[in-house]
Amino acid sequence: MQGLSKTGSDLPEVLVLEILSKLPVKSLTRFRCVCKPWSCSFQTPVFITKHHNYNLRNNNLNLLFKGFQGNTIDGLHYFYQLSTEKGQNFSAKQKFHIPYFGKGWNTLPVNGPCNGILCLNDYEDKVALWNPSTREFKILPQSSVQRPPSAYHTSFNDLGFGYDSQTDDYKVLRFVTSHFEEDSFNPNYQAELYSLRSDSWKEISTHGVFVCDGPLFNKYVNGFYYWQAAGDSGDLILSFDMVNEKFSTLSLPITLEHFYWHLLDFKGLLGVIYHPCEGTEKSFDLWVMNGSWTKQFTIESVPGVEWPLGFWKNGELFLESSDHQLVLFDPSTRELKNLGMHAEKDTMQITAYVESLVTINGRSEYEERIIHSASN
Repeated sequence: MQGLSKTGSDLPEVLVLEILSKLPVKSLTRFRCVCKPWSCSFQTPVFITKHHNYNLRNNNLNLLFKGFQGNTIDGLHYFYQLSTEKGQNFSAKQKFHIPYFGKGWNTLPVNGPCNGILCLNDYEDKVALWNPSTREFKILPQSSVQRPPSAYHTSFNDLGFGYDSQTDDYKVLRFVTSHFEEDSFNPNYQAELYSLRSDSWKEISTHGVFVCDGPLFNKYVNGFYYWQAAGDSGDLILSFDMVNEKFSTLSLPITLEHFYWHLLDFKGLLGVIYHPCEGTEKSFDLWVMNGSWTKQFTIESVPGVEWPLGFWKNGELFLESSDHQLVLFDPSTRELKNLGMHAEKDTMQITAYVESLVTINGRSEYEERIIHSASN
C-alpha cells in the first residue's frame, strides 16, 4: 500500500488492482503515468491474465475488418476498427494501413486472435505479430532453415499461430514449398516453427499431408491449431499441438460433394461449417467437436450471400454478400443487415478479439509507420 499512497487512495492495493483490471487498455495506458507501482503492476503476468480473463468472461469483443481495394497488383489492404457499442450498427471508427506489407491482393491474411494477439503474413517470407490494443507491432526475423540448394522458387504457404501454455510462449507454424525446374511436379515440402521466446525459427517434421487452407476463420482452439488438409484417403483435418510440437489428423464429421467447409473456433470448441459452392441462396450447417462430432445447428436459405466470415455474440453470422458487402444475418429474426463495408472479392475478413496487455517484444505502431486515420 505504501507505493499506492502517492495516488491518494485509501483502498487496499489488491482492491485497487482488481478495479483497474476491469478497465480498457486505452485507460490503463494513460494510468501508467499515475505512479510507478501501477505501471509495474500492469506488466505482471497476474494482472495481464486477470485483465484478459475479465474481458473474456464478459464477452467484451472488439471487431477488426480487413478489406482490399484496387487492382490485383497495386491495390492496398486496409483495416477498420468497427464500433461494437449498442445501437451504432458496427460503424467504422478508425482506419489502419500497414506499409510493411506490400501491395497485391494475395497479401496480408490475418491469423488469430490468440490472447488478443494477431499474426499477419504475406506469401513472400514476411510475418509479423500485432497487438491492436496496445498498438505494439513485431516483425519476425527471417528464417534460417535451409532450403534445397537446387530450388529455383520458394513459396510460403498456410500458417498457424498459437500459444504454448507450458512455456508461456507464442508460436508460429508455417508450411514452405520449394520448386525445382527439372522436376516441377515434385516440390519439396517443409514446416518451420517460430518461437517468440527464442525469437528464432526451426524446422519441424511434416505429417506427409497436403494443406489446402486459408485464414478465413480463427482455427486456434485450446492449444491446437487446425488446417484443412488432403491425404491419400481424401479430405481431413490436420492439427498441431503448440506444447508438444506434434502433428495429428482428425476425420471430418461428414463429407459432402459440392460443399465448401471451413474450420473455426466456436465458443472454445473446434467447429466445421459447411455451405454449398453454388446457388443464389446458401444454407449453413455447423458441426462441433466435443468428444465426438455433433451438429450444432442449421441455417436455411440465406439469399444473396457468398461466404461465412464469423459469428457474433448471440449467434449472428457475419457474411460476405454476393456484391461483396459485409452483412450480418440474425437467425432468430431472419434479418439480413448491410453494414456498409465493401472489399474486393475473397479479400474480406472480420476478426473478433478481446483486448490484451500481452507484450510481444516489438515496437510501437508509430515506429513501424503504421498509419492511423479517421474513418470516412
